[in-house]
Amino acid sequence: MAQPGPHPLSPRLDHCPRGLPRDAYLDPGWYAREMTTLFARHWVMAGRAADFPAGRMRRVMVGEAPVIVVRDAGGKLAAWHNSCPHRGSELCRSPDEAVSRLIRCPYHAFAFAASDGRLVSTGHAVPSADFDTSAHGLKPVSLKLWNGFVFLNQSANPGPLHADVDLGTLDNWPMDSLVTGHRWEVEIACNWKVFWENYSECLHCPGIHPELCALVPVYGRGIMTAPEAAGWTPEESAPPALRHGAESWTADGAPCGPVFPGLTGAERQAGFSFVTLWPSAYVVAHVDHVRSVRIVPSNPERTTLVAEWHFPAETLSQPGFDAATVATFAKRVMTQDGEASEMNHRGIRSPAFSAARLMPEEYEIHRFHQWIQAEMEGAP
Repeated sequence: MAQPGPHPLSPRLDHCPRGLPRDAYLDPGWYAREMTTLFARHWVMAGRAADFPAGRMRRVMVGEAPVIVVRDAGGKLAAWHNSCPHRGSELCRSPDEAVSRLIRCPYHAFAFAASDGRLVSTGHAVPSADFDTSAHGLKPVSLKLWNGFVFLNQSANPGPLHADVDLGTLDNWPMDSLVTGHRWEVEIACNWKVFWENYSECLHCPGIHPELCALVPVYGRGIMTAPEAAGWTPEESAPPALRHGAESWTADGAPCGPVFPGLTGAERQAGFSFVTLWPSAYVVAHVDHVRSVRIVPSNPERTTLVAEWHFPAETLSQPGFDAATVATFAKRVMTQDGEASEMNHRGIRSPAFSAARLMPEEYEIHRFHQWIQAEMEGAP
């Protein structure tokens, strides 16, 4: 007997679509195509603007492009390809280096203005008359700020920043003034999309996340929100997202400091607000702190996660406050997610696997796959 279709307001799929092919997770050619489309044409998060100090340059990867983010002595942020226009040498050799008014190539001493990338000096070289100095400055990488985060884009004409929700979703949080209190970086043995897929469904939550399911009861049902349940109708009242008495994603559910004063009652009751920014990051805003997670592919089968916890300065200045302790709960969840993603990737490597068959609850994975295919097929 056929099951009734989902309510029109439910995000559930009305069918079980086929997922991406096995090659999408393992093939170097497929991966290379992703780097020149998804990661070259879309905005990639590089960290918090406040964490790029004046007089420093820092190496970051934007897909497969080595880039330097520079904040000059005057406080201006800029991004350039980490490649000297002379013969291609890297300009920044260490993860982070001091910089003055000039960015000087360590190979042949060509020097470029840190503020605008123009070529200032050719070192010991004496160019002939056919050399156009103005045409040999650093190659720029577009830079955008959103809620205190730095985003980079390799495209010559980048489009707007996109998220899965309205970009004003976090307007009631004091995003620009938050301070990074804890940072955690880990490499996991899986394709970057496998981690995103895990992030995008909760069918795995009852078996993988016992602590999280205790904090967010709806996750224990294998769904992320009540409208995902089979047979849901809008007449059903939605209970609070967090368990009774809990307010935030901490070990005991209590806020770690003052609650953000600008939040609405609905935002406080929700307990968390996710903003997903494909292909590189997501942000989770709680009533007392904010967490950002960057997904940085290394190769088809390795991915680095960079998670940071951001707090008001007054929270960090509380006597005895330990940001690492606050981060413990979410780190446990992400460790479980990493292990599940590695398990999933190992299974994908089996020749018996050809493609997933998605379930109705995996609507967000289906949307992710459609986005990937549309972006790659539409690329020149």
